[in-house]
Amino acid sequence: MENPSDAVVTSAVVEAPVVLEEALPARIIDIAKFEGKRVQLKGWLYNIRSSGKILFLQVRDGSGIIQAVMVKKEVGADLFNLAKGLGQEASVIITGVVRADERSSIGFEMSVDGLELVCNSVDYPISPKEHGTDFLLDHRHLWLRSKRQHAILRIRAEIIRACRNYFDEHGFLLIDSPILTPAACEGTTTLFGTDYFDQKAYLSQSGQLYAEASAMAFGKVYCFGPTFRAEKSRTRRHLMEFWMIEPEMAYIDLDDNMAVQEDFVETVVQTVLKNRMDDLKTLERDTTFLEKVKKPFYRVHYDEAVERIRKKGFEFPWGEDFGADVEAALTEDFDKPFFVHRFPAKVKAFYMKRDPERPELALCSDLLAPEGYGEIIGGSQREDSYDELIGRIREHGLPEEAFSWYLDLRKYGSVPHGGFGLGLERTVAWICGLHHIRETSPFPRLLNRMNP
Repeated sequence: MENPSDAVVTSAVVEAPVVLEEALPARIIDIAKFEGKRVQLKGWLYNIRSSGKILFLQVRDGSGIIQAVMVKKEVGADLFNLAKGLGQEASVIITGVVRADERSSIGFEMSVDGLELVCNSVDYPISPKEHGTDFLLDHRHLWLRSKRQHAILRIRAEIIRACRNYFDEHGFLLIDSPILTPAACEGTTTLFGTDYFDQKAYLSQSGQLYAEASAMAFGKVYCFGPTFRAEKSRTRRHLMEFWMIEPEMAYIDLDDNMAVQEDFVETVVQTVLKNRMDDLKTLERDTTFLEKVKKPFYRVHYDEAVERIRKKGFEFPWGEDFGADVEAALTEDFDKPFFVHRFPAKVKAFYMKRDPERPELALCSDLLAPEGYGEIIGGSQREDSYDELIGRIREHGLPEEAFSWYLDLRKYGSVPHGGFGLGLERTVAWICGLHHIRETSPFPRLLNRMNP
């Protein structure tokens, strides 16, 4: 019998399989909460670069972009080669540990330990190079995935949120105005018409008239929705479909109206500066002028504005409305938004009340943004006299029957009232510092474009 003490004892060291911590679902915007944790991100490959046996994956999930580092010896050749074959915008699910990294623009990166390919992307058309505007608009459905467009549309969403919050917090009630209307609001030459069973209907140019009716019921209201103008214009300031936020208030005059506008615009701009500075930096927006958007705003009478225009070399006749070039020239004199008020009534809408001291003028105002951006708000005190209003309707050749309900507002408890409309896309263009309005809408409708 062999002496146990003489036996040669052999043993095999068996390593236990590595048990990975369960991956927590996360979004890049919240990644700081997961430092040191293993997370799972669902997104798309924004870019990829290789350094031998290390891959640097730029992954986006709609809320941000993070660098995910994959090391071949840590993940194995199969997974490494799978990642290496990914195309731009391939959809992937990645897992890994979140690490702080001061070199990162967001302060963190991921060490990848797992990757699942959901759908690869081959020959993605928008490569990291310069593309023409028409090409990008043709591929707008894909252009939305870029950093610049993300920044613009996040700022747009912030502006909408700030607008709604302002009116909700100041006692206004949200009222939805109809999209299909029986008559014009801003003039018959810019209407999109459609058949409405056995009668003619039009896409709304403004929710204002219905907001006026609602203000007579609730005192202070606002509507917010798409509006349509069939303007045959190719300028950088016009869209065929755009969004407006339109408050209406009972028992106010023109001065009250302008006071609400300046408080509202200051609030919106300062909210964007507070909450979206990173996006403004992405756009390389100089915020010097935006930081000066504090009330009170300058108020310039139309007469004074005409004199300023003429001094700038324009041969501008008194009585005309302002074009984009004139507005841009006027903004050179001001470092923050300013009002031009009391335009000639003949160039303004039928519903605007006349100035009792000078009946040839309307009690209206345009709010112009600095830096050449021009009008972002149009507002007025509305005509509250039945006799005056029906005279204006006839003067403009509008169908009285279509406005019978609107005239009723002047028969049953009429009061001084007014309101304004802020064009969302023009406001986005100004705050973002954009040259053209086409980037302010997810899918812009231009004179020569309705696709995609």
